Amino acid sequence: MSGNKSNNKQTFQDLLIARLNSLRFALTEPLRLRFARMMYGSFYANNIGSSPLVSVCIPTYNRSSLLIERAVASVLAQSYTNFELIIVGDHCTDDTEELLSKINDSRLTFYNLPSRKRKYRQNLENHWFVGGAIPANKAMEIARGKWIARIDDDDTWPPDHIKNLLEFAEQGQFEFVSALHIEERFGEKRIVEGIQALDPYFTQKPLPQNVSSPKIGGVQTWMYRSYLSFMSYNPECWRKKWNRVWDVDLVTRIHYSGAKIGFLEEVMAFVLPRPGEETVGLEAYKLTEEDKMEQYKFSE
Repeated sequence: MSGNKSNNKQTFQDLLIARLNSLRFALTEPLRLRFARMMYGSFYANNIGSSPLVSVCIPTYNRSSLLIERAVASVLAQSYTNFELIIVGDHCTDDTEELLSKINDSRLTFYNLPSRKRKYRQNLENHWFVGGAIPANKAMEIARGKWIARIDDDDTWPPDHIKNLLEFAEQGQFEFVSALHIEERFGEKRIVEGIQALDPYFTQKPLPQNVSSPKIGGVQTWMYRSYLSFMSYNPECWRKKWNRVWDVDLVTRIHYSGAKIGFLEEVMAFVLPRPGEETVGLEAYKLTEEDKMEQYKFSE
């Protein structure tokens, strides 16, 4: 999780819409979680070792070779085999569909959005803040599994990713789990620790003393019960002053809804620079701004 803040000045309209959305989420999502638990919570009780279906969701846009070489290859190589792999293209115009159709695996589904029109102000940061939200939401709509796992199209998993996270979640009766991951920046690899939900990174406030809060890892390590998917990604998160990245916005809402969150102290994903780049995240976007603005421009 990176790029939590922005140098772009928000308008009064932006901040008003963001505040109204935040109020709506704060009022409704805890109630909806309680209802979801009443409806579906029993399906997850005492089911350790039952091998439930896991829906792996990948949003993508015109990265066909990288998608297949990294994310798809590592998902299909999982030791846990009862999963479906749902890839949603953000109106891909390259050969993504053609290349995916050549993979002979019935667990894989590809859906390409019919258009790529957007309502946010088109700049580099906003493409980063909210670019994958709409295809990711579509993937969650299609998902049929009891659990949802997320990976970006340029990331990879170790072979036991699904197995280890699912076992951890079931044994701890967690609704949402994440883990450590390794990222590479300018040739240096490091283990990225989880960030406490009440850390200033998320709250802009000092960390409370003697108050525990769960750690949260990168989106490529997320796994959660599918009834949490009513909390979808917020395409308006770019309007906020803080927690403006689509995955950060969502995970903070999951925390404040009251979901039971666990953190696995094992490396469960790898985030490496894309070919021709030296770093990852928003930092990589800024170093290749002209190319990224051309790549991610949307149709009018």
